[in-house]
This record gives sequence, C-alpha cells and structure tokens, in this order.
Amino acid sequence: MVDVGLTDSVTDAIATHTRIVIAVMIVLTAVVGGGAGMVEQSSSLAQFETGSVEEAKQSYVEQNFTSGRENTTSVQVIVRNETGNVLTKESLLRSLRLQQSFRENETINESLDDEDPVLGVSNYVAAYGGIQEEQRAIEAENESLQADYAALGRQQEKLNQTASDLEAALAGVARNESADPRAVFESVRRDTPVNLSDDDAETFERAARLIRNAETDEEQRLAYAVATYAGPGNESVLSEEYAAVRDRADELQQRRETLTERGQQLKERQAAVQAGALPPLDEQIDQVESMNDSQVESVVETLLSGDNGGNGGPLALMASNYDPGSTTADARMMVVFQSTGSNVQNAGEVSDDLVDTQLAIRDQAERQSNGEQYIVFGFGIIGEETDQSMGDSLAIVGPLALLFVLLTLLIAYRDLLDIVLGFVGIFTVLIWTFGFMGWADITFNQIMIAVPVLLIGLSIDYAIHIFMRHREQRQERGASDGESVRGSMRAALVGVGVALIWVTATTVIGFMSNLISPLGPIQDFGIVSSFGIAVALLVFGAFIPALKVEIDGALEKRGIDRRKRAFGTGGGRFSRVLSVGSTAAKVAPFVVIALALTVSVAGAYGATQVDTSFSNEDFIADDPPEYMYDLPEPFRPGEYSVKKNLDYINDNFQREDQVAQVLVEGDITHPDTLERVNRSEERIKENDVAFVTSGGNPSVTSPNSVIRSVADRNGTMAAVVNETDTDGDGIPDENLTAVYDTLYEVAPSQAGQVIYRDNGEYRAAQVEVSVRGGLSTAETTDRMRDAAGAVDDDGESDIWTATATGSPIVNEIVQDQLLDTVIESLMITLVAVFGFLMIAYRVTHGSASLGVVTLMPVALSVSWILGTMHVIGMPFNVLTGMITSLTIGLGVAYSIHLSERFNLERKRRDNIWAAMDTSITGTGGALLGSAATTVGGFGVLSLAIFPALQQFGIITGLTIIYAFIASVVVLPSLLVVWTRYLAPEDRTAGTGDTDASVHPDGGEN
Repeated sequence: MVDVGLTDSVTDAIATHTRIVIAVMIVLTAVVGGGAGMVEQSSSLAQFETGSVEEAKQSYVEQNFTSGRENTTSVQVIVRNETGNVLTKESLLRSLRLQQSFRENETINESLDDEDPVLGVSNYVAAYGGIQEEQRAIEAENESLQADYAALGRQQEKLNQTASDLEAALAGVARNESADPRAVFESVRRDTPVNLSDDDAETFERAARLIRNAETDEEQRLAYAVATYAGPGNESVLSEEYAAVRDRADELQQRRETLTERGQQLKERQAAVQAGALPPLDEQIDQVESMNDSQVESVVETLLSGDNGGNGGPLALMASNYDPGSTTADARMMVVFQSTGSNVQNAGEVSDDLVDTQLAIRDQAERQSNGEQYIVFGFGIIGEETDQSMGDSLAIVGPLALLFVLLTLLIAYRDLLDIVLGFVGIFTVLIWTFGFMGWADITFNQIMIAVPVLLIGLSIDYAIHIFMRHREQRQERGASDGESVRGSMRAALVGVGVALIWVTATTVIGFMSNLISPLGPIQDFGIVSSFGIAVALLVFGAFIPALKVEIDGALEKRGIDRRKRAFGTGGGRFSRVLSVGSTAAKVAPFVVIALALTVSVAGAYGATQVDTSFSNEDFIADDPPEYMYDLPEPFRPGEYSVKKNLDYINDNFQREDQVAQVLVEGDITHPDTLERVNRSEERIKENDVAFVTSGGNPSVTSPNSVIRSVADRNGTMAAVVNETDTDGDGIPDENLTAVYDTLYEVAPSQAGQVIYRDNGEYRAAQVEVSVRGGLSTAETTDRMRDAAGAVDDDGESDIWTATATGSPIVNEIVQDQLLDTVIESLMITLVAVFGFLMIAYRVTHGSASLGVVTLMPVALSVSWILGTMHVIGMPFNVLTGMITSLTIGLGVAYSIHLSERFNLERKRRDNIWAAMDTSITGTGGALLGSAATTVGGFGVLSLAIFPALQQFGIITGLTIIYAFIASVVVLPSLLVVWTRYLAPEDRTAGTGDTDASVHPDGGEN
C-alpha cells in the first residue's frame, strides 16, 4: 500500500492555505523574474567549445601567426553582372567610387583598417594602370636615350675621322716646307662634316709652326695634339667639338642612371602593389578616369593573366570560372578590411558595432549598384540575419503556438476561466525560467529558443491533468459549493500528484542527461529545461490550483456552478477513438506488442544512418514563403539573402572564413622541415581539398610558397635560397635558421603568416589552406589530416608534431561530440529513468516490473523517431540532437499518467477491462488534450524561418505523436500482460475480487 501521509499533508496544505500559497508564489515570481532583464543573446558558434586538441591548436594559430593584418575582420563584396562585363572602365570606376562612399560614410569609415582598407580588381587596375603608364614612359625614354647614344656615337666617329684627316694634313705640312698650312687646312675643312671655324684654322697654322720647329719627339706630339685634340682643358682644333661630345655623353649617362633608378622604383612599386600596398584612393580614381577603354583592357589582360597575380593577387579576386587574361567577366570580388581593435575575437564573431557597419556597407552597395548586383558577405551580416530569423520566427510562431493552444484548450476546457488560469501558469513558468537564466548568467542562444515552446507544452500537460482530474472529482461529488471545490482539488492533487512528481523527476532526468555533453550550450539547455520543468510542477501543482480554488469557490458562493465535464469522458467520438488501445489489448495484446517491436527494430536500423551537422549554414535561413510578406506588422519577416549569397560564393569564390591549417610544431629548423612541409602541400593538391583559383592554382600558403614569392622579387632572399638549396629543387635543406632570419628581415609580415618566432626561437610553421566550397566538414577533416600525416609519415614524432586544425575541422569534432551526446544521453536517460521508475513503482506499487512496462513504450518511440529522421533526411544538429532525451522526457509523462491511473482504477473496479476503459477515457482524454496542445505548440515551429527551429518543431511534433500513440495503443497491451503475469497477486484485479478500497478524496487507504 502507498504511504500517502506526506502527499496528503502537502496537498491538504495547498488546498487549505490557498491564499498563503498565492501570496508566496507572487513574491517569489517577482524576485526570480527580476533576472529576466539580465539575459543576453548570442548566435555565435564560438559558444560550442569542445576543449579538443584541434580547438587548442586553432587558438594557437590565431594567437601566434599573423593573417597579413593584425586585429582585422573582412567583408567580401561581390560585383556581379550576369548579362554584362564587370571589367569595363565604367564598372571599375563605380567600384572605386563605392569605396570612396565607404570613406565618406562616418559609420563605415571609423571601422575601416588604416592600411588600404579595400582590395579589389578595380584597385589593382588603377595601381597597375599607373605602373604600366610609367613603364611605357620609361620605355619611350629609353628608346630616345638609345637613339641619342647612337647619334653621339656617329658624332664621335666624325670627330675621330676629322682628327685623323687633320693629323695626316699636318704630317704633309711637316714633310713639305713649301706647303701652305692654311691651304692644307681648307682642304680638310671642305671634306669634313665637322663645322670647323677660322679660329680652328689659326690653331692649325700654329700647330704647323710647332711641327716644323720641333726638335724632339715630345715637341712633335704636342704639335699633333694642337692640330687634332689635346685633351680636356687644352686648346686644339677639335677641343670644343670633343668637349661638346663629352658633355653630351655625361648628359646621356645621367639620363641612363635616372631611368635605371626609375625602373627600380617601378619594380618596387609593383612589388608593393602585389603585396597589397596601393596608392591613395583619389589617385586611383584619377588614374582610371585618365585611361581610355583600350588602355583599361590592356591592363586587365596583363594583370589577370595566368602568370600574374598568384594565389594572393588580383587573380584570386576573380570567380573560379574566369578565363585568365580575358577582358570580360560576369563577377569579381572586393575585400573590405575592418579593424576589430586590440582584443582578439573568436573566429566568426564580430562586435555589435561592426555588425552595424557591415549592414551599412551592404546598404551603401545596394544604393550604388547602378545595374550591377553587389553581394555583401561578412560574419556580422550572417549573425544579424541569424538573429533576425530567430526574432522573426518567435514573432510568427509564438502567437500561432499560443493561438493553437488556446483553440485546443477551448475544445478541451470549454471554459474561459480555466483557459486564463492555464495561461497565467504558462507565463509564470516562463518568467521564472528566464529570470533564472539572468541570475545564472546563462546566454540565450540557438538552442534556448526551444525552451519556451517546450515549457508551454509541458505546462499545458500539467494543467490539463490537474483540471481534468478536478472536474472528474467534482462530477463524482455532485455538490456545488466552495467546500466541494476545495475537497475536489485536494482529491485531484492526491490522484495525480504522485504521477506529476514521477513525470517531473523522469523528465528532469532526461534533460539533465545533457550535462554529459562537452558542449556548454547543450549543458545550459539541460539545466534551464530542468529548472523550468521543476518550476512547472510548482506552479501547476500549487499556484494554479490555489488560484482555481479561490476563484471557483468565490463564484460558487455567488451561485455560479463551476462544475464541468472532463474531456473524453462523455462517451462521444473522442472516447471511441481513445478506446482503440484498450480494445486491442483485450483482443490481441501480444500481436500489438509484436508489431510495435517490429517497427522499433526498423527504426533502430534507421537510427544508425542519421547524419550529424554543425556549421553556420545550419542556422542560416532561406527566403521565407511569399505569403509571409503579406502578414501585417509586426509579424511580417525581414529580407533574407545570406543563404542564397553563401551558395553563390561557395560555388564561385574563395570564402574568407573557410580556412584550415596544418600546424607543424617542433624543431622546424631541422634541415628536412621544408621538405616535409612540401610533402604536405603535395598531398593537399592531390586530395582536392583546396579552393582552386581561376588561374588553376590551389589556394595554399606555406613557408615554401612565401619563400619562393619573396625570392622572386628580392635578391637577398634569392641568394640565401640558392646557398641553402643543396639538391637544386628550390627548397632550402640546410641552415634553415638563416633562411627564416632572412625572410623575417626582408618580408616580416609574410614571414609571420607561416613561421612563428618567439624571442628569436623558431617554434612552429603552418600550411594555410582555403577550403574548397561544398566540401563537408568530414571530407575536409579527413583530407587535412591526411596532409598533416604526410609531414611525419615515417613516425619521427620526436622531431615534428603536425596537426590539422581550422574551423571546418573543429566543427567536425563538434559534430562527432554532438553524436556522442545523443548516444550517451540516450543510454544515461534510459538507464536512469528505468532505475528510477523501477524503484519508485517497487516502493509505491510493490512491483519494479511496472516501471519497466511504463517506460517500454517510450523506449520504442525513441527508435521510431530516430528512424523517421533517417527517412525524411533530417540530421542531428544542436537542436535535433537533443531529441532522444526530449522524447523520453516528454513521452514518459504520457506513460506514467496512464499507468498510474490504471493502477488506481484496477483497485476500484471489478475487473481490469473496466479499469482500462476508465483509464483510457479519463486520463487518455487528458493525454489527448495535452498531446494536441503540445503537438500544436511544437508543430507551428515548422513555420519558423530559423531552419534549426523549423526542424526541431517538426521532429518534436512527431515525437509527441509517437509518444501518445505508444501510450494509448501499445501501453494498454503491455499493462494487460503485466497484470496477468507480473503484477503482485494482492494487487491484481480480476473478475470482481479486490481488497482495495477508495480513499474519500480519491486516494488509496
């Protein structure tokens, strides 16, 4: 027999001291509910930390390697024109002017990075346009210089020939004493192209006198020098002409040196542009404006050729289907860099201020599109749209859920006051729950969005059972007065109180099993749900009954009869439908059980095939149906574009947020390190994990690729590579410390991307991979781990440790742990609830086997729902992953209520069939009303815009349906078999004998 002393005392206190109960609950509600205003909201996936090695290595990479720019986040702006060309002068100018508008917008400008905040093809065209223009000018000047050198050479030849002629003429004068020096000079003067003057004639005559009077060889040489060229600073016939040639040569040499210097500066400018350093934006705009269409095409063709740009250059900003070197394209990309401040932020998360600026960037781009489509993609926009979809979903499904609950309760209650009391209880439970979240500093995230709907369903379940049992007691008592109200409530609480306690305990066990998850948000969900469920018992087991006693009593004292018939007890259509289970139990209970087991086996197989998913895409909404935009405010949803844009970017561009790494730690100065890193790069190329640019290059950045890139434009780096590459394969294999030192010296920013140096010691290297769009996290993880394995495929782990990490890999680990949570929580919940019910029923009913029988339909329904998930292709995610604990937590309520009622009725009736019929039509009616409201509450979530919530609503609605069917169809057969073979003999009701009497208030003696 059940010891009902404690139950009687508690229920009697509630029914007797109703006003005290009401006052205490109001005060507690105000205190606990005060924390609701402190609840914060977040949709970041960074909350789902796992504590895995890969997650720790990702943090290591983020902290110790630079990404080219410190403390920045990026926004991708895609310029798209399906029917036009985005590489025309007009299109490029529009993009530059859009960038100018970003700077002129105060909100946007404050967020822009100081160092060239925007990089796009238009910027490179402007920069290379100036470079190309300068290159043409240098080439033209060089051609002119060569022509001038040629002319100078010809002049030099003429002077040399004239000098030779003058020397011959002077020799003739020396041999012939009668020769007239003037006449001889004039003969040379007539034949030479050099302009000789009369002064030159006089100089020649002086040379003739010197040669004729010369007595020594030295005097003769002097005479010849005067006649031709005596050197700089000395008078001679050709001294002025040779001086002019010399001055011209000096001038040309100066021009040559200037051109060489300009050429070097141009190379440096080009290298700077390749590294992302661009001229001021106004100069870029002026440059493109000054170019004609053919000049723009020429620059585009050169700039975007397969040999120019590389992985990080302008070619990487083109769509993957772009033909390198083509002057036409339907899409290109700009990248806007925003400063995040000095604080390191989680990947995929930006501050509220940056969210606002990214939305401003999107709005500005849409206003200036001018026939072109601008697709703006950034973490802030993703987060804002995710939050918007959560808000829009609640705005739409919240009222619909309440409306559905209201309509269902109208049918079940047919009493406005009971409906109002039910809603008062629901809001009280929600106030307590959100207040608890605020006081406990628990964030409202994607998972928590299911909590309000869950608690609404459970609260209605509690309310219906108490109200319906109260109505049954009122009908049995017959009287209409205040004492009858109070006594009926006392009897109702005794009758369902134990069942409600068992339901609460088992449901809490189901949700608390989520504490075994390593994922914080799932643990929080289990805690908050359990708290809310416990509060629901308090509110609907004390506060609402006390209110009902006071209100019904007051109305009946004024002559208003508050007696109502319990739902499902009137013998109508609902009663006949509900009796299907009891009828089947009478005819063929073993057939029912066998069929249920057969379906469960099929469901169990399907359960093993359910996929798991964890990514940003799980929470990104599709465009809502058109009819939703016809809804009035505030129910009309906002615009949604991220999902569509994300699909387009995945198919055509390199995602800024889809990056994975192979982190190599250990002795990275070991001579074989870069060779090992090269193995990893080759494996990455082979397994097709990297995004391939339009130039056909996998988007991979490594120490080797950076060293090659720097060596191509820096002689010092090239010399060090040549010295340290002993086998001629282009990869240094000795004295790597010198290689890294030189790299840090000539290109520190690029070195920091791939080599980690700490106080002069080289600690780690990384290979960074832009992951190809469309790959699953599982595929990415397998391929990146394969690439990491290539670093140490001979097991020399004492030298290097290579780890594959990055967001896709961390997300895959979260998926695996999510699946582990599903399995482990299912096992823990089943074992714990089985154990709890076996002990509880052994103590209260003398039969532990009744606990097994009661939970068996719930266990079966778990396999049914998991099999259904496989059939409809629904994966486990952060919401649907909790479906097993939710199925047990919700489903066990139906089984416990029916099992408790059956045990009560079989001691009050002559045989088990009468007990079963009464239980099914009485408690079954309450179960039907509860199931209908809960299914409706969760079912309207299928109209949610937030995709995870939509899936959660569908699968939870099916869970309730399965749990209800299992309770009213399968459980009766199980109870019949249990009664025949396992029930304690002194408790078994047969054809009429029973030793049980009925407590005056509905309980047992």
